[in-house]
Amino acid sequence: MCSLERDVLSSGRVLVTGGAGFIGSTLIRRLVPLCEKVIVFDNFVSGSRKNLEGFEQKVDIVEGDICDQSFHEILDQQRVAFLFHLAAHPFIPSCYDEPLKFFNVNSLGTMNVLLAAKRARVKRIVLFSTSEVYGTAQYVPMDENHPLDPSSTYAVSKCAADRLAQTFFYEHNLPLTIVRQFNCYGPRETHPYIIPEIISQLSKSRVIELGNTAARRDFTYVDDAADAAISIAACKEAIGEVFNVGSGNDISIMELAHLIGELMGVDDVEIQRDPIRLRPKDVERLYCDASKVSRLTGWMPKMRLREGLEHTIDWYKKNSFEWPYHSNPSYAKCS
Repeated sequence: MCSLERDVLSSGRVLVTGGAGFIGSTLIRRLVPLCEKVIVFDNFVSGSRKNLEGFEQKVDIVEGDICDQSFHEILDQQRVAFLFHLAAHPFIPSCYDEPLKFFNVNSLGTMNVLLAAKRARVKRIVLFSTSEVYGTAQYVPMDENHPLDPSSTYAVSKCAADRLAQTFFYEHNLPLTIVRQFNCYGPRETHPYIIPEIISQLSKSRVIELGNTAARRDFTYVDDAADAAISIAACKEAIGEVFNVGSGNDISIMELAHLIGELMGVDDVEIQRDPIRLRPKDVERLYCDASKVSRLTGWMPKMRLREGLEHTIDWYKKNSFEWPYHSNPSYAKCS
């Protein structure tokens, strides 16, 4: 196990790309007490300024695009020492209609971030990848040696960024670490993923429409995901490594819907199959082995699924039964 140098984050400025997004906005909440200065970099296409409420005076907010050449100047001007790269187009259903956009942002945008980080001599970089690069589980639990078999344009674009980052580590000596994050959930969701969708639908009716209810996923509460990323950034021995981050448990979408129904007081949930929600080639199972990050940093997920769902449902109710994505025109038809 490495000795975590959490105080190392206080010795320089930290920039989070996608910092107004779902995981990004949670990450900045964890970073603010630890760091000299936290910089939120976001183009606010899917990220929401509402996600930064209460922190506007505690962080620097820079609006911009990771694909722009100006990102190089921003890293230089802000004297960034630590970089968390989360900016991406992440919503898989959209990638079928806009494959070029996904590649431009997720793959070429990441290359621009890495080149800028090299020029600015950033001390440590944590790049968020995804469990989707693995495709359907060929064995469980899935460790970092699991074969890569991406099943969507999104997953392929993230896989390209993932492998590109590894290449930059070896060819350019960039001090980076890759996090393959399994499915995340919690407050401030910026895209209509399965958990906010189920919660939204059940707030209106006991009859809900879903796609592949047999699929199984490993869900991590967003605070746990953010804490894992910070532990990795604070561990010098993590540089050059790839880490899975997940809960170490999986659940079917059918079971998940009934569990959320129970927590929302809807005991007679009726699920109707919606063909529009089915993916051309779906990932049937994701089940994380996060033992590597646990061994090295001591990180362990703290939030159990039932408790995390209760927190998420409570946040949704306290925020007028709305997710940040409800005000995004791209998702006007959701829920």
